[in-house]
Parts: sequence; structure tokens; C-alpha cells
Amino acid sequence: MEQDSHHHQRWEGKVSARLRNVTKAQAWPLVKDFFNLHKRFPTLATCYGLHGSNGDPGCIRYCAGFSIPSNGPESVSWSKERLLAVDDVDFWLKYEIVESNIGFNSYESTMKVTSDDDDDDDDESNGCMLEWSFAVDPVKGLELEELVGKYHVALQVMAQKMEEEIQSLVSGILNNT
Repeated sequence: MEQDSHHHQRWEGKVSARLRNVTKAQAWPLVKDFFNLHKRFPTLATCYGLHGSNGDPGCIRYCAGFSIPSNGPESVSWSKERLLAVDDVDFWLKYEIVESNIGFNSYESTMKVTSDDDDDDDDESNGCMLEWSFAVDPVKGLELEELVGKYHVALQVMAQKMEEEIQSLVSGILNNT
């Protein structure tokens, strides 16, 4: 009774970005700051908590601000996202979209902070990596490669904003000592 086998195949993608001169321990609190994604994510106008405590599994955030050209120039996209799991030891979190107007169905995503080289955990001075992976039902009007490209660009901007935020914090601490 299956009409279109392609329709049931989930899309999966993963992108990464390097943070220079930032340790995993410095980057992780910014990734875990679930209710404040708008501070680091390009084109996101707002993000705030709807339910639960920031960073606790089960909490839900509301994000808005991506433009949706297919719906006209004035359209604002939005999503409600639930934090599913957090691992403060291995520095990853997993979340899902529970409701949205962006065409993402059955969406789950994982964000991780990893070492540049897992064999050399003692020296993180050269930086760390952000990894963002996702699985979603095919999105109408998009190709998987286009979606992965959007994630890649967004993660590079996030990494740059995180580097700047951390360097600003470190400079502020050094200037006050």
C-alpha cells in the first residue's frame, strides 16, 4: 500500500565547525544555553523558554525569525523545540521540533562539542569542534544538499560568534585581575 518509498526515507546530515583557542569546557555552556540560541544563531530574531528550566531535559523553547520565501517576504518562521537529553560529561545535547511552520516533520538534532583530536585530550589550547547532526523527514521545496549547506553556513557563523563571546569574557576577566 506504500505509494512513494522516497517519501518515507529520512534525511540525515552532519556539519562541523572549528572553534579556535576555545576549550570544550568553555564552549559547552554556550551550546547548553538552550533558551538563548538567538545570541549565536544567524537570522534568529528571538528564542526563549516556554516550559521548564534552561538546559534541563524536557524544557521547551520557542524560536522565531527565519524568513520563509515560499510564503512571501513578510512571513516569519517559528518552531517549538524540546530538549530531549543532555550529557555534561561528553558535551552533547539532543532536541526535537515539536511544532513549527517550517515544514520539518519528525525532526531530531544533536549538537556536540568535541576535541579536535580525541587522542590528545590534554591539549585543548588549539580549539575544539562543534558538530551538528540532524534527521528529518524530507522537506517540501528543499533538497537535502541545500539543507546541509544552510546548516553548514549557520554553524560557521555560530562558531565565530561563540569564539568572539568567549574571547570577550576571557579578556574581561584578564582586565579585571
